[in-house]
Amino acid sequence: MENFDYAAKKRVVIKVGTSTLTYKTGNINVRRVKKMVEVLSDLKNSGHDIVLVTSGAVGIGVGCIGLQKKPKDMPVKQACAAVGQSQLMSFYSSEFSRFNHTVAQILATRDVFSNDVRRKNIYNTMHTLLSMGIIPIVNANDSVSIEQLDFDENDTLSALTAEVCGADLLIILTDVDGLYDKNPLLPNAKLIPLVNRVTDEMIAAAGEKGSDLASGGMLTKIEAAVLAGDAGIPTVIIKGDNPAVLYDLFDNRAVCTLFNLNR
Repeated sequence: MENFDYAAKKRVVIKVGTSTLTYKTGNINVRRVKKMVEVLSDLKNSGHDIVLVTSGAVGIGVGCIGLQKKPKDMPVKQACAAVGQSQLMSFYSSEFSRFNHTVAQILATRDVFSNDVRRKNIYNTMHTLLSMGIIPIVNANDSVSIEQLDFDENDTLSALTAEVCGADLLIILTDVDGLYDKNPLLPNAKLIPLVNRVTDEMIAAAGEKGSDLASGGMLTKIEAAVLAGDAGIPTVIIKGDNPAVLYDLFDNRAVCTLFNLNR
C-alpha cells in the first residue's frame, strides 16, 4: 500500500448502505447504528468534518409498514420512503444528540446537482452547516423522485455530495471488505487493496447487489469512486458491519480498498 495518511483528511463523507443499517426485515439494526453514530461523533470530536450520506429509508419503511419484501410498484416504494425517512432521521437525531452533536437533513434528487441554481443552493447550505459544526445527513428524496429511485443505493449521491462539499475523502461502508478480483464468495478471491486505475476486468468482476433491500452493488461503488476521483477525491470501500473499523482506517491499518485515481 502506498503512503496514504487517512488521519490528515479533514472533511470526510461517509456513505452507509441499507445492508449496513438494517436487518433483512428492514428494521434498523439498532446496535450497529448506535455504534456507527458513536464512532462518527468521536471522529468529529477529533477534528474531522463529518457528512453522512445514508440509505435505508425505503428498507426501513418496508419494515414499518409490515411488507414482506421491497415493493416493485413505484408509488408504494415512495410511500415506504416517506415513512422510513422520518423514522431514520428521528433515530439519527436522537443518537447524535447523546454526543452533543446537531444534525441537519438534506434530501436531494439528481437535478439538484445538474441545475446550476440548485447546485449553488446545496453548496451554500452544506458549507454553512459545516461551518456551524453541524453534521449534514444526506439522502435521496425518494418520496418524490420520478425515476427508479433516482440514485443507485446512494453511491452516486455520495460522490456528488463529496464534490459539492469539498471533501478530502469519501468512505463507502458496505457488506464486503472492498473490491475483489472476482466474486468474493468464490474460492481464492483476492482483495485489491489499492486501485490507481479502474480496468475492464474490475468492472466485469464487480458482480451484483448483495441485499434484497438494497438497490446498488459493487459496480455503482466503482462508478462513485471514479466520479469522486474526477474531482480529486480518493474513495475507500470498506466493510461496515463493525463501525469501529473506521478507527482502524484512520490509524492506517484497516482492511479495505483505496481508490486513489487523482493522478
